[in-house]
Amino acid sequence: MKVLSRSGRSVAAARPSAVNMQWILAAFVSLALMAAQMAHAAPAPDSFADLSEKLLPAVVNISTTQTLKNSERGMEMPQFPPGSPFDELFKDFLERHGGGGEQARPQKVTSLGSGFIIDPSGLVVTNNHVIADADEITVTMQDGQAFKAELVGTDTKGDVALLRIKASKPLPAVSFGNSDSMRVGDWVLAIGNPLGLGGTVTAGIVSARSRNINAGPYDDFIQTDAAINKGNSGGPLFNIKGEVIGINTAIYSQSGGSIGIGFAIPANQAQKVVVDLQKYGKTRRAWLGVHIQSVTDDIAESLGLKDHNGALVADVTPNGPAAKAGLKSGDVILKFDGKDVNEFARLPRIVSETAINKEVEVDLLRDGKKLAIKVIVAELPDDKDLEQSKEDKPAGKQKDTNGGNVAGLGFSVTPVTPALREKFDLPADAKGLVVTDVKTNSAAAERGLRPGDVILEAGQEPVKSLADLNGKIDAAKKADRKSVLLLVQSDGALRFLPLKVDDVVKDKDSKDKKSK
Repeated sequence: MKVLSRSGRSVAAARPSAVNMQWILAAFVSLALMAAQMAHAAPAPDSFADLSEKLLPAVVNISTTQTLKNSERGMEMPQFPPGSPFDELFKDFLERHGGGGEQARPQKVTSLGSGFIIDPSGLVVTNNHVIADADEITVTMQDGQAFKAELVGTDTKGDVALLRIKASKPLPAVSFGNSDSMRVGDWVLAIGNPLGLGGTVTAGIVSARSRNINAGPYDDFIQTDAAINKGNSGGPLFNIKGEVIGINTAIYSQSGGSIGIGFAIPANQAQKVVVDLQKYGKTRRAWLGVHIQSVTDDIAESLGLKDHNGALVADVTPNGPAAKAGLKSGDVILKFDGKDVNEFARLPRIVSETAINKEVEVDLLRDGKKLAIKVIVAELPDDKDLEQSKEDKPAGKQKDTNGGNVAGLGFSVTPVTPALREKFDLPADAKGLVVTDVKTNSAAAERGLRPGDVILEAGQEPVKSLADLNGKIDAAKKADRKSVLLLVQSDGALRFLPLKVDDVVKDKDSKDKKSK
């Protein structure tokens, strides 16, 4: 065999050179990687018929009935003097229309949804909103068999419910798959009861991951273009292996029909809830005990941060895990148990998936310095217990100092007084500076500061007087910062508010006086 060398002369090719061997090896590796990718990305099936035939028997229709009393229907009984013509006329009217007094017939409301069997013994998964407030739940199989269902447990925050039906023989069931393995573009199959039509199959792809639609604190939805309509709620979203990788829960639509934007609860999130409901009858989630908000560009600038990653701690629940570990308001949580907190909405999901009573490391920023704190997470208490912990929070001492305008920024403050506490319905433990006036053309008004708000901190330090607040504003200006970070209590909730310090409000009256 002969080949041309770089010089153009004919030379004998006795053996491949080292360079040629590298090229051959590189080409082989590239082909291997391409083959692996092609193997991982499953090809589009010729038909979903076999898969649908296998899965349809395990998907059920769920119908509920709820009895509404007259008061719940918005119907009030007019009061007339007994025995008057109007009293007799109204009674006669109600009797002829099926209502009034002892003749009143409560109205029954029926709703339809979907679900799927996860155990041959008769465990059925659906959405909480499908069966919420139902007096009676009926599960209907594909073959027409109907069963009265028992509610095992429900999770309102995660919108998952677990039912149990009793049959004389094992029922067809499906299993959960790994939703984390799903990629954008993967094929999915939705089966449910859209518009009450019965078992219906639609196909599509995963359109997006980790969608936050403000449905709850643990939003992490899979978005799909598989047609989902009213009645699909609670039905399964399958991968092409026939595994449940999501629970169809919501659609985005102005008309109420599918426009190709549907959302499903990831199986990995739902499965943990189902296990808890089956074992305890309720959901047990880990709890850190902080109120958080996003790190906006303005807040990042106020804190001197390089980016807006992380979750900003607005408040720490008294006696909660975070408080016991030493976390403070103003801390920015960057990692939790080794997992990055790229955005604040990710933190509640990470915490909820952590084992209760586990000691974890929390990486955070405090005053521009990185810290690592050990926290033992606890079980999320009931809402009533959380409210009680807020009421038990000790009141702080208040300093009686005069208030006034804040450094020309268009609002006024004054320390908390009994009169202001009553006027603005402030909590008994309220402390700090009460906002008494806000000019409409000020930066404070644009940021949402309102009379009755209480400023607790400025620049991550407590403020008890107008001098304290003005001092923090001056310090921010000297540090060439565009804003100062305020910790504000509004309607009992805490939030950080970045206030621009370079937008000084000009008083028109004073300007007119100078011009005269």
